[in-house]
Amino acid sequence: MQGYRIVKSLVIAAGTALSFSVASTALAADITGAGATFPYPIYAKWAEAYKKATGNGLNYQSIGSGGGIKQIKAKTVDFGASDMPLKLEELDAEGLLQFPAIIGGVVPVVNIEGMEAGKMKMTGDVLAGIYMGKITKWNAAEIVAINPGLKLPAEEITVVHRSDGSGTTFLWTDFLSKVNAEFKTAVGSSTAVKWPVGLGGKGNEGVAASVKQIKNSIGYVEYAFVKRNKMTYTLLKNADGQFAAPDDENFKAAAAGADWTKAPGMYLVLTNQPGKVTWPITGASFILMHKAQADAEKGKEVLKFFDWAFKNGGAMATELEYVSLPAPVTKMIEENWKAKIKDVAGKAIW
Repeated sequence: MQGYRIVKSLVIAAGTALSFSVASTALAADITGAGATFPYPIYAKWAEAYKKATGNGLNYQSIGSGGGIKQIKAKTVDFGASDMPLKLEELDAEGLLQFPAIIGGVVPVVNIEGMEAGKMKMTGDVLAGIYMGKITKWNAAEIVAINPGLKLPAEEITVVHRSDGSGTTFLWTDFLSKVNAEFKTAVGSSTAVKWPVGLGGKGNEGVAASVKQIKNSIGYVEYAFVKRNKMTYTLLKNADGQFAAPDDENFKAAAAGADWTKAPGMYLVLTNQPGKVTWPITGASFILMHKAQADAEKGKEVLKFFDWAFKNGGAMATELEYVSLPAPVTKMIEENWKAKIKDVAGKAIW
């Protein structure tokens, strides 16, 4: 299929949705997905490796969680992807099954001249103040108080946030709502909120591009984007009062206490978990599929892709600082596939 290509590296383009396409010689085996930008780097890497291993292709549109939810509900893709899990009532109403695919972290990033990554400390209260427009300068007393001795400019803070419906925004606002009551009331927690201040960027790509281009700015992106683009991240105070660094071990610490067996519809949010090294804005990225598959072969191909990724994609996930799901969780996921995903005649496809 001409014009299809493998995207091997992220293209930073503000306002432009990213996609990758790994084409197959057997068109019927190609699967389509759309949604979250948070897991885009690992899905791209998995897709390239899966194509080499099986010859089967995947086309994934990185358009944001809100777009992914809309497209799977409209049945225009084989699967949707969202960093905001849907509650059981909504899943049942739409005839959807939900399962986590990967775990990662959302990270504050700044563009301050001379600032090194991991040198600045942040708290949820300070971030909430910045994103509500109450803390407006980098040398504000609230920032200085948690960064004694750090050289901070007397410059206005440019706030960057997502402009599209975003699971990354859901995780960010969920954390800020948990630690700051005023933020919870004034802004709230969702994939899209009415921001009091700031500039919008489309996708993790757009926010990363804006922060890199605008001096004295702050934004939030998934950690793989931080690494790929060599961005300046901050430390962040966690539920145990410690200033943690973002990395796969600290994301893993946040996910360690997750009990998926007690999560209806696998609905589980991992922000602000306890633990000394826990990264406080950790979250799973979820896959959404229809329980009744009009095209059983396509549905089975989606399951085959994620089954392969669960069994073979761990090293690739670690390389990009994501956290793979533990074996008991992937076993539970596959049991759900067997029990709940069926063809139009009611026969299990897995």
